[in-house]
Amino acid sequence: MAETANILLTVLLKHDQSNNLDAVQTKLKEADWWERFPPEGVRVASWTVAMGLGQIVTLEVPPHLLAAVNVELERSAWGVFRTECYPTYDFVPVRERIRERVRNGGK
Repeated sequence: MAETANILLTVLLKHDQSNNLDAVQTKLKEADWWERFPPEGVRVASWTVAMGLGQIVTLEVPPHLLAAVNVELERSAWGVFRTECYPTYDFVPVRERIRERVRNGGK
């Protein structure tokens, strides 16, 4: 049986500005966030901070662990962050194919 490819999942952890940094860190520690997120078997592809927005996390998720990511967000991020999740993909190779096609007279 062929192995299923991982999903890229971009998670926005939007800052809740009603909490200051000390309150956020306390809540994350109480929820064991730093040990539990992401769940075992999920790889962090990138984790950046966008000032004024929050944190942007891109995860490589085996499809069978997607529900576990959701549960961890509900269990430990809610009340600290507003969350948004988007399945994503790497557009760079697609862009390069389009660029080459256009250079060769295509659309």
